[in-house]
Amino acid sequence: MENVHLAGEEEDLYSGYNDYNPTFDSEELENDVGFQQAVRTSHGRRPPMTAKFPGTAIGARPLASSFGARIPLASSMGRPMTGAVQDGAARPMTAVRAAGYTSSLTRGSTFDPLGQSKGPAPSLEAKNEDTPEEKIKILEKKVNDLIEESCMAQSIGALQLALEKAKEAGRKERALVRQREQSGNADHINLDLTYSVLLNLANQYANNEMYPEALNSYQVIVKNKMFSNAGRLKVNMANIYVKQKNYPKAIKFYRMALDQISNAHKEMRIKIMQNIGVVFVRMGQYSDAITSFEHIMSESPNIKTGFNLILCYYAIGDRERMKKAFQKLISVPLGIDDEDKYIPSNDDTDSSMVIEAIKNDKLHQMERDLKVLAEKYIMTAAKLIAPAIETSFATGFDWCVDMVKNSQYVELANDLEINKAITYLRQKDFNQVEAVETLKTFEKKDSRVKSAAATNLSFLYFLEKDYDQADRYADLAMTADRYNPAALINKGNTVFVKQDYEKAAEFYKEALRNDSSCTEALYNLGLTYKKLNRLEEALDCFLKLHAILRNSAQVMYQLANLYELLEDPQQAIEWLIQVLSVTHTDPQALAKLGELYDGEGDKSQAFQYYYESFRYFPSNIDVIEWLGAYYIETQFCEKAIQYFERATLIQPTQVKWQLMVASCYRRSGNYQKALETYKDIHRKFPENVECLRFLVRLCTDMGLKEVQDYATKLKKAEKMKEIKEQRVKSGREGSARGRRESREGSAGSADSGHSSNSTKGERLSAKMRSLPGSNEPYEASSPKEIDASYVDPLGPQMERPKTGAKRRVEDDDFADEELGDDLLPE
Repeated sequence: MENVHLAGEEEDLYSGYNDYNPTFDSEELENDVGFQQAVRTSHGRRPPMTAKFPGTAIGARPLASSFGARIPLASSMGRPMTGAVQDGAARPMTAVRAAGYTSSLTRGSTFDPLGQSKGPAPSLEAKNEDTPEEKIKILEKKVNDLIEESCMAQSIGALQLALEKAKEAGRKERALVRQREQSGNADHINLDLTYSVLLNLANQYANNEMYPEALNSYQVIVKNKMFSNAGRLKVNMANIYVKQKNYPKAIKFYRMALDQISNAHKEMRIKIMQNIGVVFVRMGQYSDAITSFEHIMSESPNIKTGFNLILCYYAIGDRERMKKAFQKLISVPLGIDDEDKYIPSNDDTDSSMVIEAIKNDKLHQMERDLKVLAEKYIMTAAKLIAPAIETSFATGFDWCVDMVKNSQYVELANDLEINKAITYLRQKDFNQVEAVETLKTFEKKDSRVKSAAATNLSFLYFLEKDYDQADRYADLAMTADRYNPAALINKGNTVFVKQDYEKAAEFYKEALRNDSSCTEALYNLGLTYKKLNRLEEALDCFLKLHAILRNSAQVMYQLANLYELLEDPQQAIEWLIQVLSVTHTDPQALAKLGELYDGEGDKSQAFQYYYESFRYFPSNIDVIEWLGAYYIETQFCEKAIQYFERATLIQPTQVKWQLMVASCYRRSGNYQKALETYKDIHRKFPENVECLRFLVRLCTDMGLKEVQDYATKLKKAEKMKEIKEQRVKSGREGSARGRRESREGSAGSADSGHSSNSTKGERLSAKMRSLPGSNEPYEASSPKEIDASYVDPLGPQMERPKTGAKRRVEDDDFADEELGDDLLPE
């Protein structure tokens, strides 16, 4: 290396590279007097040193550089001294110094690196808000705040407030534009802010159903070329035209929006095409709708479009294309992960914790909802096309079941077969062997399907009053799934009809423990308590049920009936008025309300409700009788005639109604019409003694020759009546002797039966003015209790428990039940 030289250079660049620097020799530090003195004294207080050169501590220890030159060291550590003392006088300070250290430190001043001793900093200069720029910024902030407030009000449903805020934002924004123009900044208008104000205002107009104003606001945005992508808002305008049922214009705007959206936004284009198809369906143009739906199914298939396509094919009656569309529907990928991934593993604790966290998160709930929606569409489509794609309903349903079994919805196949049987039942085809056989095939399948099928069979046999079979299948359903509330209700019903009310109540309570929202169980439990005469508990059940079913006429009627049994007629009247607010034309509720007012002594209100009941149902004999008696009591016999004539039409074999008609004629002074009516009654009932008495009296008063004839017939009729009464009396005495000779048990049974019948008659009778009976003359106008009984619309003959099935709400205590989706496995 000594003989290598660069061109143009005479000296070696690497000379001195291996020279030894004694400054870094740690062994010589022990002999360094300055270093040892610094170690023994406090830091920085070194003793004065003499030096050959000013400003250095040691001048005899040179340091070799890479170029061979020697530079004297500033100190024993190689650092130049800044505060060295020479000859006892302080040397001048250099320009570079440490922060906080000043020359006055040596004179005893305090350490103040932050300069706090100088006092607080002067206050900031206040902004001048009078400048145009500041005013513009303040206005912009106000506009943004108003837009945000408008959106928040709309999100909580305060639509009117949202519109007011949007209008105010529009006014502020226009003031902002004017401010910019006045300040000469018209070129710096905030287009995004203007766009936001106009769009929000248009949306709020649409939300408040102010469609013309909304369309005008959208037009302002669309026609302004400065707004990019404003053409998409034509979709919003088309939606408004759909709400206005202006379908041709809606399609026009949908297509205009479609033309202005590039192919890069595929999902947006698919949604617009789906809207176009739906509008064509509403217009009845199924062929055009099919074209849109088929394009969507080829590009990006989805469940809703597939279902709509099936509906269109069904509307035009294309059997083969219905089948193909159904196959496409069940092959649509849902993009949902397998449910098995949510099953935690026992081995990995961390993964189990993660699975537990995501098992019920929003994403999994969305997946479940999507799957439920898909199953609903497939089930509905199968029920719709089954009768149309084959010659019979059963064959078509079997084809649908086979297709579903070979798809990703294998679990739906069992539900479809159960639904097939239910469809038979909804067609009132109770004797259809196929329905029963289909349900019975599930007895050997998994417990969920078995429970659903057995529940439906139990319900079917209960409707047919085959209570033994209903009880058997209810037990089978409970064995398969003890937590099935519908099965428990059906079991309770079979026990209820056997009058074992305590046991029935236990089953209803268990059903409520499994499903607290099961209204059928709660209703039937109330009826059971009512049968057990535990009226307070029954009242509690129906009050709870009323909180769930606010508009159920059945529940409100039961509450009224319970308050009546608890001898609180005012509360009963209030609940019946609520019943009428739901079912305005229920004649039985009107009649019951009239009866309660009559019991309270309010005849005018009672007449009003009885009359309304008669107007809606003019064949209720009890209402007719009350109205006729009311008019007679108020001395309007002519008006009572029409009611008794109607009673005569309803019960033509009852002579008392015809006698009342004749008596009304006689009381009103129309004796000729009364005579003709009595003669007509005599021809129909020649042995009626009361009619003959009236004929004798009328003929005598009018001086007619037939009086002798009728008197003779009256004597014969009275004699025949006496003979009949004697025979009846002797027959009663003979039967009494026979009963005395019979066993005591049979006698006791007969007595109890008689007492129960009399008790029932007393309970159903209502007090009112008497009309003459069939066994006394009409002149006997003394007050009498007559049987004006009210037929309870929810009376004992109808008071049977509800089944575990979906019901149609009617005025009866128990409406005709239907099988519904609630009996299917969930």
